[in-house]
Amino acid sequence: MEKKQIISLKNVTISHEEGAVLKNVNFTMREGEFVYLIGKSGAGKTSLLRTLYADSPLDEGSGVVCGFDLSTLKRRQIPLLRRRLGIVFQNFQLLTDRNVYDNLAFVLKSIGWKKKNLIDERIMEVLASVGVAEKASYQTYRLSEGERQRVGIARALVNTPDLIIADEPTGNLDPITSSEIMHLLTEINRESGVPMLISTHDFMMIDKFPARVVCCEDGTLVDPDEDNNN
Repeated sequence: MEKKQIISLKNVTISHEEGAVLKNVNFTMREGEFVYLIGKSGAGKTSLLRTLYADSPLDEGSGVVCGFDLSTLKRRQIPLLRRRLGIVFQNFQLLTDRNVYDNLAFVLKSIGWKKKNLIDERIMEVLASVGVAEKASYQTYRLSEGERQRVGIARALVNTPDLIIADEPTGNLDPITSSEIMHLLTEINRESGVPMLISTHDFMMIDKFPARVVCCEDGTLVDPDEDNNN
């Protein structure tokens, strides 16, 4: 049986503040896939990701992410879309005034979780899955950069998303830690089946953990697999 589409972009234009950065973008991603998004600095990778999680509007074309039509998405629907997503950032974007546990509890409470025992159970389950359960009570500034990114991944996973979007998740990390984080992401994808779209410029990681690759190049998205996915 053919897997369900998680992302579908057709003839899309992607823009940032200075105008169009990608045109005629066609891209399909299905359940369970692990996809690298590559391209030179300024080629449009982050702009594309921001469009997918509705931080930037869709200018032209049609786009559907996790069942939400980006071309007709109302402002009030954006939080509903983001509840279906887990987003991992290069600079972690953790709440520095809270400990690890409270960073994840904030996410669950914001989507309506109320029972403390269920919140506790889910948070500790996810922290264990990324290898930092023993750091639950730590303030985030006490963590190493690799540990912070593990917490960032746990935060992205805690609401059981339909899709993980990661923007340069190893960009601030040394090579050994980068390899550990990429291994973690590939294992989560393999074991849970949650699809992952990973923006990166680290070709060593792509060689070490091979998967489908799409490229922002010459003002569009080059996707060798697109014909096979339609």
